[in-house]
Amino acid sequence: MSSAEEYFISPYYEALEQGELRCTLCPRQCCIKPGGLGRCLVRRNSEGQLQSLVYGHPAALQVDPIEKKPISYWKPGSRTFSLGTFGCNMSCLHCQNEHLSRSGSQRSQEYRYLSPADIVRLAKMKNCASIAFTYNEPTVFQEYALDIAKEAKKFGLGTVLVSNGRINPEPRRELYEYIDAANIDIKAFSEDFYRKICGASLADVLESCRHLRHISNSHLEITNLVIPGYNDDPAMIQALLDWVEQELGKDTPLHFSAYYPAGGFTAPATKPDTLYRIESLAKQRGFSRIKLGNLR
Repeated sequence: MSSAEEYFISPYYEALEQGELRCTLCPRQCCIKPGGLGRCLVRRNSEGQLQSLVYGHPAALQVDPIEKKPISYWKPGSRTFSLGTFGCNMSCLHCQNEHLSRSGSQRSQEYRYLSPADIVRLAKMKNCASIAFTYNEPTVFQEYALDIAKEAKKFGLGTVLVSNGRINPEPRRELYEYIDAANIDIKAFSEDFYRKICGASLADVLESCRHLRHISNSHLEITNLVIPGYNDDPAMIQALLDWVEQELGKDTPLHFSAYYPAGGFTAPATKPDTLYRIESLAKQRGFSRIKLGNLR
């Protein structure tokens, strides 16, 4: 799987004029010129077809405790076979995993080809109860994740999605049907934050949360990375709790995690007291599954 002819052809595109393609995988809907890449850096317009440059080439493989995803209330104490590739469909200024999210086609072929069957075989060999799509944004390796998830079901393995939730309705429906448990990152309960800091929209993320909870009936947990001066305002936290209570229920596990400077973003690290305050507020409102993360 090294030559251009062997790259996986994605079904998620529309042909435009003058050889351009519109990627239909996520709401960004990149219009890609011939030979060009989408903003995720891993989808290329090659002679009128949209190639996935990361299918079968995971850049990160690791056996993790399920709690590390973080998933705390689904198969606790089990091991999950985690994998990720390069690329992302958001552009978060504070990215905590930029070595994967901000790289793409120039590095994907450095890693050996592993078929979906290979991934399942490795997961079984490592005595894992599930396979997790994580580290970078799984939406950008949608086709690979979907094929792995289908193969995993044949062998009784669970499937875990750790995602920013930015995906279009049709690919969302296709993938989420095969997801048993998910952690969605709600980065802030603010469209302004998403637009300025992430180059995205909160509304798309919330729709993915609804789908997981009410349509695919997956186990769902939510993570909020708390960044001082950006998304830690008590009114914003209250708005997040309001939405979760109304749309998902108070039994939804919530993870509030401390931020540390990354990706060139210079906000100060989150103080532990900030997370303890949020935890107290959530518990006062009747949320019983609260976890704090990244505390040092």
